[in-house]
Amino acid sequence: MKVTNQLYDFISMRYAFFSEVGIGISANTILLLFRIFTFLLQHRLKPTDLIICLLALIHIGMLIIMGFITTDVFVSQSIWDYIKCNALIYLYKFLRGLSICATCLLSVLQAITLSPRSSCLAKFKYKPPHQILCSLVFLWVFYMSFSAHFSFSSTVIPNVTSHGLIFITESCMILPMSYFLRHLFFILGAFRDVFLIGLMALSSGYMVTLLVRHKRHIQQLHSTCPSPKASPVQRATWNILLLMSFFVFMYCLDCIFSSSRTMWNNDPVCHSIQMMVASGYATTSPFLLLCTEKQIIHLLKWFWGKIVHI
Repeated sequence: MKVTNQLYDFISMRYAFFSEVGIGISANTILLLFRIFTFLLQHRLKPTDLIICLLALIHIGMLIIMGFITTDVFVSQSIWDYIKCNALIYLYKFLRGLSICATCLLSVLQAITLSPRSSCLAKFKYKPPHQILCSLVFLWVFYMSFSAHFSFSSTVIPNVTSHGLIFITESCMILPMSYFLRHLFFILGAFRDVFLIGLMALSSGYMVTLLVRHKRHIQQLHSTCPSPKASPVQRATWNILLLMSFFVFMYCLDCIFSSSRTMWNNDPVCHSIQMMVASGYATTSPFLLLCTEKQIIHLLKWFWGKIVHI
């Protein structure tokens, strides 16, 4: 069963995939190093900074694994054995769960940061880092407890023709579950996703309400003056709101592609597009988070100016 041979002629798709992985790893590395250097210089770690660093590290791991999958799909054949196949798939699912939970927690922490002192959320503003990590672990345990189908999914090395195999690469495929288990875990997964995305939506709605209220208050105080510039916290909040919106969009798009996989009959081209969509959030999120960092913007402008004048 040589399904991936169909992909060797798609040079543009191959370059797009490797470019996405390379750009994503580079951008997340820059974000991670920038946050670390900022902490070393200022000796001050905001709750959201810790989660952003973890999110960048998680996305680097996800994109490295996706790079291995890409290599097997587009370049070489049979580079995995049974152990490598299982290890990489389960590690990717593990990191993907952490990414979703960290994104959800980032939204909640930013809502807490923006909340006024009179709010009931104010008492959570100055929690130490270990309590934030405990919150992330709690969310991840919740996520994994509704993801028991990870344990029921078995991988195989092909040269088999069993109907219903889910194509990952030519060297690695997943055996389908029974009808009952498939629908049971679909319901559990839907409940899990509704809870986490609902939590993001609530925190995002709360942040939008606070930002709009603050803007109206400022306009009343400065009715005769031009609208003042947004503070760094407000800019960061709008950026995180944009990040949440992009995450939900990419997550829904990934779910649509995944649920339509049976309609494609494991077409490798469609599967490759689905993998690119699955990596879209990990690749794009560091750029959205770096948009508010003026130091990075000034550094990139200076670096670009040097390149132009060479």
